[in-house]
Amino acid sequence: MRRAERHREFESHLLRMTILGIDYGTKRIGVALSDTSEVLAFPKETIQNNKKALEALKEICVKEKARLIVLGHSKDSQGNDNPVMEKIHPFKAELETTLAIPVIFEQESWSSVEATRFQGMNENIDASAAAIILQRFLDKQRETRK
Repeated sequence: MRRAERHREFESHLLRMTILGIDYGTKRIGVALSDTSEVLAFPKETIQNNKKALEALKEICVKEKARLIVLGHSKDSQGNDNPVMEKIHPFKAELETTLAIPVIFEQESWSSVEATRFQGMNENIDASAAAIILQRFLDKQRETRK
């Protein structure tokens, strides 16, 4: 196969990939996905944070062809890590090791409050918060490309 053909095949593969967004909670994990053009984020689902959570995330990543995971970074109003970060840091390391996909942090402040304001409190709130976190990341990426 010629170099140009391999390059087009690689680019075509990248165009079908998505970015996964995660809003980590001690009881539930909200999951969101980008579109393949990486412009818009959409709520995907909420999974229970239990021993099966990592396997569920792995299945989603494989099925949706995730190339990157954006994980909410919880900070207080002074910019210090919130206590939940003691669980999020090992969770991030476990995701990177198990899934072999890069995981980066994005500020998650007020994402659940913002999601509640848009849709009210319901069973999709965590997935919507994950979509807000992911959308923040996508917007920043788009701004840096300008």
